[in-house]
Amino acid sequence: MKRHTFLVLIAAFMISAIAACGSNETGGSPASGGSADAVTVSFVHWRGEDAQAFDSLIAKFEAENPGIKVEQQVFPSDQYQTTVQAKLLDGSVGDVFTSFPGAQFEAIAKAGLFTDLTGEAFVSSYTPSLIEAGQKEGKQYALPYQLVYNMPIYNVKLFEKYGLEPPADWDGFLAMAEKLKQEGIVPIAFPGADIGPGQFMNTMVMNNAPDPDIFKKLEAGETKLTDEWWVKTLSQIKELNDKGYFQKDALGTKDQGAGALFVQEKAAILATGSYQLAQNKKNNPNLEQKLLAPITVPADQAVYEGIHTTTFMLAVNGKSKHPEEAKKFIAFLSEAENAGEYANATGQNVTVQNVEYTSAELKAVAEWTTKKTRFQPRFTITNTEIQTAVTSSIQAVLGGTSAEQAAEDAQAIVGQQLGK
Repeated sequence: MKRHTFLVLIAAFMISAIAACGSNETGGSPASGGSADAVTVSFVHWRGEDAQAFDSLIAKFEAENPGIKVEQQVFPSDQYQTTVQAKLLDGSVGDVFTSFPGAQFEAIAKAGLFTDLTGEAFVSSYTPSLIEAGQKEGKQYALPYQLVYNMPIYNVKLFEKYGLEPPADWDGFLAMAEKLKQEGIVPIAFPGADIGPGQFMNTMVMNNAPDPDIFKKLEAGETKLTDEWWVKTLSQIKELNDKGYFQKDALGTKDQGAGALFVQEKAAILATGSYQLAQNKKNNPNLEQKLLAPITVPADQAVYEGIHTTTFMLAVNGKSKHPEEAKKFIAFLSEAENAGEYANATGQNVTVQNVEYTSAELKAVAEWTTKKTRFQPRFTITNTEIQTAVTSSIQAVLGGTSAEQAAEDAQAIVGQQLGK
């Protein structure tokens, strides 16, 4: 009897051990033949103002895919640009992640952290001409989700109150700013401490250097920041600051502070972009907003009317342990119904086809789809150090450096990067 009892105990132990091994398996979902435990997909991005909209979409996705959970993590945009690549390296963060076009996209591609999405069925959901920023060497590594207009926002009611229209040339822009200043209104709320230089430079340089390849030529050593096109751009930004057309201490003002001035209607213009329309409206439901671009040349010399960007590029981490589940989530976001829900909840135009827009903010920027806009110049810079040198030269003139000296200092960094 003792021997029989001992054998029964041994058998029971072995069955228990086998069962335990089975329950510890990872990486599968019921749909993929794995365990009953849901796979958790990490989704990282920089748009905190979209978190609530994504929470709603994630709940819908999880209901449709009970074997997959999505964990959303948001970082401030400036922190995201400097740290996300390191976070992606071990595959534990960012199964699905977003990338800026330009320098960040190039750096992540060079590090081999993109999964090739070429040929995935959901790629056909996008307007082909609007996803080129996510392509490299004939492969689709990321899918730009947002169509953004990186141009200043203006308060329509304030403009009407003072009899102003968006100016057609530089003299008109200065006159508009002077009128607002005389009326006790800050003409331009400028977040010089963070996103302002990188946003405002685009409309400021677009007609001073209408060649869309100007920054590619800079990186090739075929032009310099000390040439007239950039010195003039810096001079005009410095002029706006020196004449008091930005708020006091623009160099020390962060995005939130500049946004507050605009939302409180203490400033007539916010020097950021369309991506902030919805947030502004949320903070002040009485705001009526539109977009304008500074025209830095005589009206008859203007080539472009504004700036657009395709950004917030959805991608799958090449180090992800759950690539198929990550692709399922991107496929879900790529469906017109879900992309439309995101767009209308956040006030962001999207690159997905057949989306219906209902929000007032999206309708306000609809007019720009028929205007001549240029892809954001800053995002054509692929070298991070050069991009920083360019934006830092704007901060330098805000701090009192001459345009010529700021351009010379920035060009010195470009030269170092080019080995010259």
